[in-house]
Amino acid sequence: MAWDEIPGWAHDVAMALLHALKERDPYTYGHCRRVAKLAGLLAQSAGLTPNEQRVVEYASLFHDLGKMGIPDRILFKPARLNEEEEEIMRTHPVKSAEIISPLATVAFFKSVVPGIKHHHERFDGMGYPYGISHQNIPLHARIILVVDTYDAMTTSRPYRKGLPTDIAYKELKLFAGRQFDPDMVKVFLDAHRTWGDLEEEITAEFVARRFKKAA
Repeated sequence: MAWDEIPGWAHDVAMALLHALKERDPYTYGHCRRVAKLAGLLAQSAGLTPNEQRVVEYASLFHDLGKMGIPDRILFKPARLNEEEEEIMRTHPVKSAEIISPLATVAFFKSVVPGIKHHHERFDGMGYPYGISHQNIPLHARIILVVDTYDAMTTSRPYRKGLPTDIAYKELKLFAGRQFDPDMVKVFLDAHRTWGDLEEEITAEFVARRFKKAA
């Protein structure tokens, strides 16, 4: 099932969830929009079908919904998290999947859940929430992790300035095969500079257009 075939009620619920995220945490909402755009482009560059590209894109839009369930003292802490706080933050992928799972009776939403739940699994098995590795990690999640990390590295936060693009490239390359799927890192590094203005098309209109309700 494609996005433009889903029932109107499911569309409305999805929009309400994104609106709730925007109201609770505007930074994370903007991050999800940026990651969705980049993940869609990476999926396209990796040769996924148009429908798979859309699934990756929407898994990315919803991947951090679970942060709405993280206490304010942790979610908005203007410094690095301590070990206990980090453990709580690490619950967000499962929380995100739980939030979207009631919509999984719709085939499209069922297909986005694996990418959401596993987007912090590492290629070497040292990630979370389940510590799975290599090809056991859903491809959608491996794609999301690359662009999720790139956006996190290059975006400034209260406790640190975002890294320059070239430094972020070096970090992705350094951790390819450990944190990241090396094939997806290679595709990203080869393609990212060619996306140009496409990457800048990250606006409210992007979300509105992508969520155009079927007539």
